[in-house]
Amino acid sequence: MKRYPVEGKGRCNVVVSDGHVYAVATDPVCADGITEQTSNTLHELDRLLIQAGSGKRGLVQATVYLSDISNKPHMDVVWRDWIGPEDNWPQRACLGVGLDDGYLIEIVVIAAVL
Repeated sequence: MKRYPVEGKGRCNVVVSDGHVYAVATDPVCADGITEQTSNTLHELDRLLIQAGSGKRGLVQATVYLSDISNKPHMDVVWRDWIGPEDNWPQRACLGVGLDDGYLIEIVVIAAVL
């Protein structure tokens, strides 16, 4: 098992175990607006997946947490542009939840190591 801890936070953004990548991403700069935060979060997710030996093609499952579920249509536009062809599409769920102040989106994924 390999862990990629977040410095000083007592948790990991990525864990690789038994051929699977477990990752969580948020916008590192906490930008204004759901479109920008979604884009930044997905870029961060790309970085984490590549670091762990995977990528969009390896995605199996994704859970998208939104601080306001009414932002889902705006998030979906960015998601569809990012996810690419059907071969990349994971099983996905979206939930409206309370997130830390300023955060509009958090994405948790499981992916296969490629």
